[in-house]
Amino acid sequence: MEEMVPIVDEGGNVVGKASRRECHSGSYILHPVVHIHLVNGERLYLQKRSFTKDIQPGKWDTSVGGHIMYGDDPVTSAQREAEEELGIKTGLNLIPVGRYIWQSEVEKEYYNVFKSYYSGIITIDNDEVIDGKYWEREEINKSLGKGIFTPNFEYEYTLLQDKLFDKTFKIV
Repeated sequence: MEEMVPIVDEGGNVVGKASRRECHSGSYILHPVVHIHLVNGERLYLQKRSFTKDIQPGKWDTSVGGHIMYGDDPVTSAQREAEEELGIKTGLNLIPVGRYIWQSEVEKEYYNVFKSYYSGIITIDNDEVIDGKYWEREEINKSLGKGIFTPNFEYEYTLLQDKLFDKTFKIV
């Protein structure tokens, strides 16, 4: 059965639904996704995308990422993706840190970004992820622009890094 995702407007409001395949076909149908950044001190967990991925295979990317399925909310989707990709079933306190729209060569997505302070066990799903590790903030900053990371990660990290590492940041 084909996965259905919501279609959203530029404010993130659901206005319809479409198949995931249709959204990734170059149609630029705006659809929502989630990202989670796992933070441990001044370190950020990154995953290396599988070489079988259609988009940006073999590059380092956000801790967790995935589509919001039609009928789900961002938190439910984020928790599902954390379990699927990294085997994390409990222990995530998801803190919203931002939203933005990103357009690649084949799609246009509305990002719902969370962070979670996490130091528990991570078990990667080898179909989705081929490696994962915590990177020091300074190591990430020195590696930006060198083709190591996905372009979307670099944009998001640059946009939100102060909020990711700010322990006093809270949503009011």
